[in-house]
Amino acid sequence: MSAPDTTATRTVAAPSAAPVPGGATRFFRAAISPRGAVYLLLVVLLIAVAILNPSFAEPGQLVRYIQRVAPIAIVAIGQYFVIVSGEFDLSQGSLVTTQVVLAGTLIGQDDSKVLPVTLLLVVIGVVVGVANGLITTFLRVPSFIVTLGMMLVLYGGVMWWTGGAATGNPADSFRQVGRGGIEDVPILGLLPWAVLVLAAVIAVAAWLSRRPFGRTLVAIGDNPGAGVYAGASVWRTKTAAFVISSLSATVAGVLLVGYAGVHPSVGHGYEFIAITAVVLGGVVLGGGRGSVWGALAGAFALETLFTLLNFTSVPSTMRDAIQGAIIIAAVAYSGAAFRARRKRPTSGLGAVEAAAAPAAADPEHLSGSAGTDPAGTLPPIDPAGTGAARDDQKKENRS
Repeated sequence: MSAPDTTATRTVAAPSAAPVPGGATRFFRAAISPRGAVYLLLVVLLIAVAILNPSFAEPGQLVRYIQRVAPIAIVAIGQYFVIVSGEFDLSQGSLVTTQVVLAGTLIGQDDSKVLPVTLLLVVIGVVVGVANGLITTFLRVPSFIVTLGMMLVLYGGVMWWTGGAATGNPADSFRQVGRGGIEDVPILGLLPWAVLVLAAVIAVAAWLSRRPFGRTLVAIGDNPGAGVYAGASVWRTKTAAFVISSLSATVAGVLLVGYAGVHPSVGHGYEFIAITAVVLGGVVLGGGRGSVWGALAGAFALETLFTLLNFTSVPSTMRDAIQGAIIIAAVAYSGAAFRARRKRPTSGLGAVEAAAAPAAADPEHLSGSAGTDPAGTLPPIDPAGTGAARDDQKKENRS
C-alpha cells in the first residue's frame, strides 16, 4: 500500500484595500494633473498680474480683459474639437485674416451690406471646414498637410488681393460687435458684446461636448478603428469638427474687425496660439482626451501670461519662443503624468495578480500536507493525479 502523497500548496495573502486619499490629497493630485494644472496656473497668473497692477482686479478692467481674450478663446474652443478628434487645423489664422479683409472690403460704409456680407462670411467658413474635413477623411491626406495648404492658399490670396496693405473701413454698425456693448451696466459700466458672444460660444461648445456628437468625437480621437466598428461615421464626425473650427475662426474675425481693425496681419499666428492654449489646457495632441473647459482655461492662462510679460517689460518678440516652450513642456508633462498613472498599483484583478506573483516566487509561502486545503490557497503544485502516476510506476518497478 502506497504512502499518502504529500503535496505543497501556495497561499496568497488577500490584497489589502488601497488607502483612500483624503480630500486635501485628492485636491492636490487634481491640481497638478495635466488637466488641473492649467486652472492652478491661471489663478497664479491672475494674482501676479493683480499684484503688479492693482487696477486689473476691478470689475470693469476684468470685463475688458475678457473682451480682449474672447477672439483667442473662441478660436481655441474650435481648435479643441479638431484636436480631440486626432487632427489639426492650421488654417484658422489665415481664415481669420480672410474674413477680416473681406468684411472691411465688401461692407464699406453701407449698413445695408452688413447682413449679406456676414452670411457670406459664414458660408466661406463652412466651405473651408468642409473642404478640410473631406480631403482629410476621404482622400486620407494628413490634416496637418491639408490645413497647412489651406493656410497658404488663404493667406496668399489675401496678400495678392490687398498687396499687404490695410484696406477697407467697415461701417460702425458692424464694428460695434467687437468694440461696443451694453452701456450703464451697474458695477461694470460697459458689458461688451464680445463677452456675450464668448459666453454663447462656450454654452454651445459645452452642450455639444456632452451630446453623443462630443462623446463620439473623443472616442474616434482615441481609437478610430473602434469607432468604425461601433457604427460611428468617422468622416462625418471629423468633417463637422473642422466646420466648427472654421466657424469659430469666422466669429473671431468678426470680433477682431471692431477690436483690431482691418489689416492683413490681423489673425496672423492665431492657429499656433490656439494650439498652444489647447495643449496647455490638458488636451492630448493625439486626440481622445481633453475638455472644452480645459481649452478655455488654456486660452485665458496664455493671454494672462502675455499680459504679465508686458507688465514686466519682456519684449513682445519673445512670444513665439514662449509659445514653443509651453507646447514642449505641456506635452512632455502630460506624457510623463500618463506613464506614471499607468505604473500605479491597480485594484481588483490587478491587485490579486500583484499579490500572487511574490507568493509564487517566495518559498516561505509553500506549505501544507496531503488532505489539507486551507481557504484562500491555490491548487496544489503536485496534483493528486501526478502522485498516483508515481505510485503505479513504483508497482511496475517492484514486479
